[in-house]
Amino acid sequence: MQPARTGYFGNIRRAARTLWGGLRLSWRHFRRLGRRERTAPGEVAGIADSRYFLRPEGSVTIQYPAEKIPLPDHGRYRLHMEADDCIVCDKCARICPVDCITIDGFKAVDDLGLTSDGSRKRLELAVFDIDMAKCCYCGLCTTVCPTECLTMTKVYDFSEYDRDQLVYHFGLLSPEAEAEKRARLAEAEAEKLRPQLEPPDPARTEPQQRKGLPLKKPRMAPQNPPEDAPGA
Repeated sequence: MQPARTGYFGNIRRAARTLWGGLRLSWRHFRRLGRRERTAPGEVAGIADSRYFLRPEGSVTIQYPAEKIPLPDHGRYRLHMEADDCIVCDKCARICPVDCITIDGFKAVDDLGLTSDGSRKRLELAVFDIDMAKCCYCGLCTTVCPTECLTMTKVYDFSEYDRDQLVYHFGLLSPEAEAEKRARLAEAEAEKLRPQLEPPDPARTEPQQRKGLPLKKPRMAPQNPPEDAPGA
């Protein structure tokens, strides 16, 4: 359906109405809010302040990034992980609804010590990657973490030109160190299995009388009862 044609003067009238509507809105904003500037970030303590939602009002904006609006303490922004407190339990990766966390660990040969809350570390943390391009900021991974090593920071501006830069690596081992520790673990496991694979030692299977142990009495066969016995 073609739009209705308007004449030359009709277009002028429509342009005048549109222009007048924009001017009226601007004048209303200037008369109500243009006499004061926006509330400076330092004047508002946080979201609990009654003036928190009044900061957008005013004719002058804040000078970002030199000035930033204070954020709530429990905001959901970029994830951060303290690798020294991770016990490689894999709970965060299993509960993540978008699979943005990748973990790889193996049994430690050396003593790794304790975390900050006293938990024993038994696994080496080879890989701990977080793909923030996939993250939906649900916060479930921080909730299930037993050592609270996974937290959400107040960093909200972390845009990148390359998507690969949004994958954050928190692993503790380099490829060379990981290969060395895995080889040591394989040697330790082989050492534990060696006694089971070796042939039996004859010295360990000597008769009991050679070791000074009492011999077991042979089991006697049951004798037939005499013919004159009762019940025979």
